[in-house]
Amino acid sequence: MDPPSLLNEAAFLRQASPTIKDAAWSQGWRHFGEHFFRYSHSPAEDGSWLHILPLRLNIANFQPTPRLRRILRRNADLTLEIGPARVDDAREALFQRHRQRFHTNIPDSLRQFLPSPDPASLPCECREIRLLEHGQLLALSYLDLGQDACSSVYALFEPAAAHRSLGFCTLLHEIEFARHTGRRFLYPGYATLEPSPYDYKKTLPALEAYSWASQTWLPLDRIPALPVTHHS
Repeated sequence: MDPPSLLNEAAFLRQASPTIKDAAWSQGWRHFGEHFFRYSHSPAEDGSWLHILPLRLNIANFQPTPRLRRILRRNADLTLEIGPARVDDAREALFQRHRQRFHTNIPDSLRQFLPSPDPASLPCECREIRLLEHGQLLALSYLDLGQDACSSVYALFEPAAAHRSLGFCTLLHEIEFARHTGRRFLYPGYATLEPSPYDYKKTLPALEAYSWASQTWLPLDRIPALPVTHHS
């Protein structure tokens, strides 16, 4: 059964300027390489529909919670590096170990998220956030750059180091990069109104969600909840 007001759009852009990226993100679009997309619903395994929530973080209003500060302290021994996005054998090998954490919708390759032959500049400028332990790559995230905003593409880490909360740690470094470079927003990607593996994103402070109905951004706690279904 189709959900009401289904929105599902796609486009292909070989090159997107920073201002085009800002405009697209502000209307709920995301992209992997040249493939740009936005959709309001996604099918669930039980045949129902999940309500998609594009998220963005208001940098000026963001203050890390005590838990997030603890994550930064826990990983203060790691070396942080920021540079142009790359996909090579070492990064792909890390991805193959990382993907073992998933049980459904398992991606095949890091290239699914960065399929461009030059991910550092096509279709837009993209940086990578690297965390290293004694010179060994432990965690990695990719960040697209617009004029006024940044958008998280994908994050991966060594499964054996899951206790470090490295996905949150690289995201916090992305937020600091956005703040340091004078950007107003960071888009951490999609979540769903229903419970999902992406609920960790919804725990961030200063978070807004895009309303498909009003085409405006609202504080996450002002997004209407799903109606309660009563079963007989």
